[in-house]
Amino acid sequence: VQLVESGGNLVQPGGSLRLSCAASGFTFSLYDMSWYRQAPGKERELVATITSADGSTNNADSMKGRFTISRDNALNTVSLQMNSLKPEDTAVYSCNAFRRSLGVKYDYWGQGTQVTVSS
Repeated sequence: VQLVESGGNLVQPGGSLRLSCAASGFTFSLYDMSWYRQAPGKERELVATITSADGSTNNADSMKGRFTISRDNALNTVSLQMNSLKPEDTAVYSCNAFRRSLGVKYDYWGQGTQVTVSS
């Protein structure tokens, strides 16, 4: 199982970035996919989730209207479009795949990609 994130970079406040996560080694379409982030000295927090069942999405309140999660089941990728970035968005962003089946939890993580918002 592999989740490989890409797209992190240094960006100015107000700028945009698009993160991608390439998945392999499992049946991508059956998993709920999420982006999490962790800033230095802070707890990891959920950014956004897109479900396997119907592609419905859910964003953390502080990111609603700025961040959009999407998935492509044909390409086994999940993306995070981030607009109007703020310095407080600086963090390592990680991709997560989650599924619960017959009482068994399947939970996979990528290594993360650094996003730095600074002038």
